Parts: sequence; structure tokens; C-alpha cells
Amino acid sequence: MSLDWTHGKVEMAHGGGGRAMTQLIDALFLPAFDNAVLSARNDQAVLPAPCQKLVVATDSHVISPLFFPGGDIGSLAVHGSLNDLALAGARPRYLTAAFILEEGFPLADLKRIAASMARAAQEAGVSIVTGDTKVVERGKADGVFITTTCVGEMLDDQSRGVTQIRPGDQILLSGTLGDHGMAVMSLREGLQFDSDLMSDTQSLHGLIEAMIVAVPDIHCMRDPTRGGVAAVLNEIASQTQLGIRLEEKAIPVNPAVQGACDLFGLDPLFVANEGKLLAFCPPEQTAYLLATMRSHPQGEQAALIGEVSADYPGQVSMRTTLGGLRRVDWLSGDPLPRIC
Repeated sequence: MSLDWTHGKVEMAHGGGGRAMTQLIDALFLPAFDNAVLSARNDQAVLPAPCQKLVVATDSHVISPLFFPGGDIGSLAVHGSLNDLALAGARPRYLTAAFILEEGFPLADLKRIAASMARAAQEAGVSIVTGDTKVVERGKADGVFITTTCVGEMLDDQSRGVTQIRPGDQILLSGTLGDHGMAVMSLREGLQFDSDLMSDTQSLHGLIEAMIVAVPDIHCMRDPTRGGVAAVLNEIASQTQLGIRLEEKAIPVNPAVQGACDLFGLDPLFVANEGKLLAFCPPEQTAYLLATMRSHPQGEQAALIGEVSADYPGQVSMRTTLGGLRRVDWLSGDPLPRIC
């Protein structure tokens, strides 16, 4: 019996290991993610060994709603793992994908999600090579949860990470803040703005490769997802026991996002992003790196937003547009749960 893509629902049998599960895999996942490795239909993927160091990143995605302006949980699941890997200075090669499906979830929505994942992977030049599917009882999974793991290889032998950050390093941001978080939040609340809010979810490895070619000595790169820029910088300040000083007037924020943040009583610094990065760069190379970022489509609105200092160790502060200095501290909780 063929699957009903219009009215069909996920059933417990689709995760039971029998004929129904095989039918779902054959009719949906294999055609969507088609490649030679996946088609072997093993419980693992045998991959060519990379010529450089191997890099692995895993991410889970539980966003609500599943579909939002600019993307959905499918594209987000691909971009999330790819970006985590690329920020280490690696080129993504392969993805694995594990689905936890809720009984009763529409097959039409599942097919749409799989197609979105396939497009995102194809655009990024990676293959989804193995995975898993489980089904839980109705009401136990909010539709679908997706976990992806990305495997890739280092572009060079340069060491990058929090331990490489030094006083004097300049902090570059690749674009506007808060687009993803406010696009999802506005949809949840049923609000409309004069300018439509769109998620920034995207794979950043093309921009990152261009940055590394231009300035191999980038000390660290991070993506400000949950908790936004404020959370990432506080984490780094705490780990390094260095101070971080931001310039409010230099931080790019779309007017629609700022308006939505004002409405919800939020600060864009604390709002999640899914297609932006922070880079810590030696001061003598900052101008060249910033120009390189701005010449790439994913970094056209890149900005120099702050610097690292030995002063005020472990703290993040910001010079406001009025000239004052305020502490940018951790939040006690997540203002936007289920955002990625």
C-alpha cells in the first residue's frame, strides 16, 4: 500500500522496524537524500578518510513552530551542524540525521521537511549518508525532533578557539542581530510588522572559507545562537578571564527586529541567530578581514563591534549610544525557548 502524502499520518508502526518503517524510508528519506553511500542501506556509513584532521559536530533541533519565515526545522537542522563545524575552520563533507517523530504527525509535513533538508545539504555541498527514525506516542514529541551530526576536514593546521583569544583582539560580527529569534517569536504571537521578519538561517561555510583564506590567523569564531551575542561573549569572557568591550552604535540591527524587540521587551544582544558569526581577529589584520567579509554575500553588513581587553576580567560591557558604559550580563533564563 502506498503512502498517502495528502492525508496520511505518522503511525507507531513507522518506527517499529517492520514493513511500515521500511516503506517510509524507501518512499521518503532515500529519494530525498539520495546518494551512493546512503543507498547502501547499512546501519553505518563507510566514508573516505579525509586528508586533514577530522572534525565532528552534533546538534539537536526542537524548534516551535516547525515552519517559520525564511526556513523550517529541516533546513535549520542542516545549517546548525554545518556551522558548528565550519567555525572551527573545517570544510563540511557529510551529515547524519536522526528523526524522532510523533504519532499522528502529517506525512505531508514530514515530506516537506525532508525536501528542505535535502535542498540545504545540496546547496552546502554535503551528503546525508546515514540516519535513524524513531516514533513515540502522540503528545510526546511535538511533531518532530531532529538531531544531525556533521563530519568534515580542517582547511589548514591553524589552531583556532577560545584559548587563542588575546587582549587587543578585535571582534567582528558578520551581520544584523536577532533576525531568526524575532521571526520565530512574531509567528508564535501572530504579529505582523510593516517589514516582514525573516530568519537568517543559512550555512556559513562559504563565508568562513573566504575569511580563512584572507586571514589565516583568525583567533576564534563562534555563532551566536541560543542566548545571542551576549551569551557567547559572556561565556568567552568567563573562560578566558579577559574583558570584552562593545560599541552599541556599531552593532547592526534591522529596524523591524528592533521594533519587535521593543514590543516584547527584549534586547537584540540576547536574541538567537542562525546565520551570523563572531570573529576574534588580531588588530593589525582587522581592516582586511572586515573588507573580505563585506565582499561576500553573507557578510555584506559585517561590522567591527568591539574589542578584547585585560581590563575588567571576565566581564562584558558596552558603551551606549549616549556615551555611558553598562554591563552586559548573563540572563538568568532563556527569553525565547524552543528557538532552534
